[in-house]
Amino acid sequence: MEKMAVPAKKIFQKQEDSWGFESFTTSALQEGFFHDILTTTRPVGPTITYDNKDFINFASINILDLHQEKDVLGHFHEAADTYGLTTGGSRVTQGVCKAHKEMETKLCRYVGKQRAISFASGLLANVGFINAMSCNFHFSESCNISNSDAVFILDRDCHWSLWKAASHLKFGKQLFSFRHNNPQDLDKLLRKLSVSHTKIIVIFESVYSADGSVAPMRELFDVCERYHALSYVDDANGFMIYGPQNRLFAEEFAQLRRATFVMVSFSKAVGMEGGAIAGPENYIHAFEVLSGTSLFTAAIQPPTASTICYIMDKLSACPSIMDSYLERSLDLRKRLTKLQFVLNDASSYIISVIIGNDEKAVSVYNEFLQEKMIVPMFRYPAVKPDHALIRIMLNAHHTQDQIDRLVDVLKRLQKKYDF
Repeated sequence: MEKMAVPAKKIFQKQEDSWGFESFTTSALQEGFFHDILTTTRPVGPTITYDNKDFINFASINILDLHQEKDVLGHFHEAADTYGLTTGGSRVTQGVCKAHKEMETKLCRYVGKQRAISFASGLLANVGFINAMSCNFHFSESCNISNSDAVFILDRDCHWSLWKAASHLKFGKQLFSFRHNNPQDLDKLLRKLSVSHTKIIVIFESVYSADGSVAPMRELFDVCERYHALSYVDDANGFMIYGPQNRLFAEEFAQLRRATFVMVSFSKAVGMEGGAIAGPENYIHAFEVLSGTSLFTAAIQPPTASTICYIMDKLSACPSIMDSYLERSLDLRKRLTKLQFVLNDASSYIISVIIGNDEKAVSVYNEFLQEKMIVPMFRYPAVKPDHALIRIMLNAHHTQDQIDRLVDVLKRLQKKYDF
């Protein structure tokens, strides 16, 4: 007897259920591990609009909101007319746009390196770096490279993109970690590894996004240089924010030029999408092919690259833009400290209000939504279990009334949830 055919829809449903995505998503939403993605309908800045309803926005990493200023928009439009809206292909297959080359050259002057290569995002830069530094290619007898014996040492709190990029490396053999911002632990590890390894790369961040902590760069570079290890600093959260003598952490950022490689993200101070790595000429030139994330994907849009260059010059010529922003951010931190909120230790522009209990943090986040306010909430697995926090980044165009409202809501929730 001929068997009845099972409808394709039922086969798909059975296969789909076996993967577990539906049950995972349902539980994750119920338990506050993530939330339904909201849809914005207008430019993002100190406020954000969902379905034509305005929310006060303390989640934007575009801290200066320069993308909405007339001169910046004007430059972008002119660059779009000049270069068009798309690269049309990868750098290797058809070359690099003049806007990208000028941006990379200017970046080298700012960070003191020989050559730079840009990527569509900072994440792609990080992935491309570790891919290039651990690659093993044999194109011909004379054109080959083997760095499968390279060892990578990461600060434990490094960004997900770095850990993901290194996930193909065996932990304890090619991949190691040192305690967060702890030069002594790094020294102990390098003392041991340098006996049997000559290719070692130490990776850390300048400013960490969850707790706002700043790396003790002088001590970390001292350790790297003592054991002849290369260094890679993810400066995504510090580029064009810290460095000048009149700003906090000037001593730490004065050391940044000692890094072998510096990665920057343009999404924070500059406020445009994209990232880049700057370093020695011979390494960066090879990254065009060996990173993979440059070879197999398109780059930053040309008008964006040109506008990044324009904004870097603007911030360099008008340091008061960032000085004023940092002053307001520090004032908010002092105000919250005075009200006895538990904050992250470092006095950076990243203000983390410690909630503690994960479930409590979910409730706090939801109450902010009801108040028409957006604040990012970090809980496990982004941080340790029951070390939840909400991260506040002031926007340069937040009004005093908006900041006052944030403080008032925080005070009410602090009393209600005891954090």
